[in-house]
Amino acid sequence: MTTSTVVLEPTTDTRSARQVARDTRKHEAMARKRLTSKGATIAAIVIAFFWTIPTFGLFITSFRPGSDTQSTGWWTVFTDPSFTLDNYRLALTSGGTALTLAQSFLNSLAITIPVVLFALAVASLIAYAFAWIEFKGRNFFFIFIFALQIVPLQMALVPLLSLFSRGLTINDVTIFPGFDLRGVEHSFATVWIAHVIFAMPLAIFLLHNFIAEIPAEVIEAARVDGAGHGQIFFRLILPLAAPALASFAVLEFIWVWNDLLVATIFAPSSSLPLTQSLNSLSGTWGDQWFLQSAGTFISILVPLIVFFLLQRFFVRGLLAGATKG
Repeated sequence: MTTSTVVLEPTTDTRSARQVARDTRKHEAMARKRLTSKGATIAAIVIAFFWTIPTFGLFITSFRPGSDTQSTGWWTVFTDPSFTLDNYRLALTSGGTALTLAQSFLNSLAITIPVVLFALAVASLIAYAFAWIEFKGRNFFFIFIFALQIVPLQMALVPLLSLFSRGLTINDVTIFPGFDLRGVEHSFATVWIAHVIFAMPLAIFLLHNFIAEIPAEVIEAARVDGAGHGQIFFRLILPLAAPALASFAVLEFIWVWNDLLVATIFAPSSSLPLTQSLNSLSGTWGDQWFLQSAGTFISILVPLIVFFLLQRFFVRGLLAGATKG
């Protein structure tokens, strides 16, 4: 009885580079066809078009003379074009409050930039502790912080304002006496602290989910080499978590820059942000809304610059922080 052995020789791909490229493009086209829909694309274009019309009208109005805006619609600019830069000049040098729009613009920068830096610093440290430091009740405290996101912001305004106005007293010892609003007329401290507190739940959640996905082997290797928590955090965690930090920085910057409620309650009269002056720029009877339209486009310049500078990190970091963990 004889047995025969069949030897299977490996096959080689005899296609040329041009054929491989052609097949790759074919597969990409098929995948794109399956994942896209003409109807959805048309609907998105239509929605974007109608969504853009009011913004475009506001942009046209910001360059039209005030007399024209009160007598004709913005669309008449196509038949009777008339433009001026006086609206932007007047918007920067005037305001409905004690501060001009230019002064409020600087106040907004002085509020927003420190808040973003403070929030990132505190939240990243707490997120690292929850991700890589073992301590009793870690899961409970993380769930508690995550649950704080459902608490309405308005519920904390009055208690926090009361705390700032009279200071925190424990055993007849006043802690943080500088929180007295009567003594901080030229300070942004209360607004900084309020914004940082309100940003903590989401910041910790997003950064924790990203930091926790860093391979444990990297952390263990650093510990074997003698690195402590401080060295691990500053030399490993911060560089690796840059996308998550950048994505949250964009979100927090836009939220604080566009905030009106918190700034109105906690900011002293000398520290009012751009939104407060912009809110009052149209005048008592709303007859100067063309100035408000100019001020609106002044206010969106900085968020647009920040977004375009960090946009390559934004989607990657936001999705990683929101879906992992």
